[in-house]
Amino acid sequence: MPELPEVEVTRLSFADAIASARVVSVHLGKALRWPLGCPVSQLTGRTVLGVRRRGKYLLIDLDQGLLLVHLGMSGSLRFAVHLPPAGSHDHFEMLTTHGTLRLNDPRRFGAVVYADSEDAPEARKLLGKLGMEPLSDSFDLSQFHAGLKRRKAAIKQVLLAGDVVVGVGNIYVSEALFLAGIRPTLSAARLSRPRCARLHAAIRDVLARAVAKGGSTLRDFSSADGERGYFQLEAMVYGREGQACRVCGTPIKSLRQGQRSTFYCPNCQKV
Repeated sequence: MPELPEVEVTRLSFADAIASARVVSVHLGKALRWPLGCPVSQLTGRTVLGVRRRGKYLLIDLDQGLLLVHLGMSGSLRFAVHLPPAGSHDHFEMLTTHGTLRLNDPRRFGAVVYADSEDAPEARKLLGKLGMEPLSDSFDLSQFHAGLKRRKAAIKQVLLAGDVVVGVGNIYVSEALFLAGIRPTLSAARLSRPRCARLHAAIRDVLARAVAKGGSTLRDFSSADGERGYFQLEAMVYGREGQACRVCGTPIKSLRQGQRSTFYCPNCQKV
């Protein structure tokens, strides 16, 4: 599943190229997770003002309204002047004066939703309960610690929930907890302020490095210009069960939390 770094890498790969483009036409394939929410003709003639990100959503700002794009579990965007003919898994295509933006989503858990503004019900339903942005100045340590203190669940599950801090998905939670020296099963409420500060810094560090490496390509992720990610090659614990910890040499272990695989070093992450 594309996580925050992959979504941010996708944004960076086409945001400048599509800025100020005029929408010529929009074509829909099979139904996605949620309906577009407007006739495709309503988008014709609109101008793209820019592309932002909120959590794992891409926000394509138009001169009237915006499009909220989610990549789901297997989706990817492409943007180019010339693309091959649309295939059976291409379910949204927006032709603009600068090129074509296309969403490919084999499992169709992704979505493109139109809203008149971020205050519209459609947008508030998707964005209203998202937590702090970890790569922005709004990621406040005091608020982060206070949010964790209110939760008794395992720290990994709390981070994945996205209502305290948004977009720290499965790969990057394991990596951040390792960097902070925190066992993923520890109750979030038990984190002291100093340990929370280490985790706060680790989340920022891991996500920033992942964006710089183009995200993680575990199966078929690539950015909107076709580039693959390489962060997975330097992962400290994720996907390394049985292999020696890069720090202490102890074999990496894994466990299941909320039907997701968690990887950790039992020596470096004792508590």
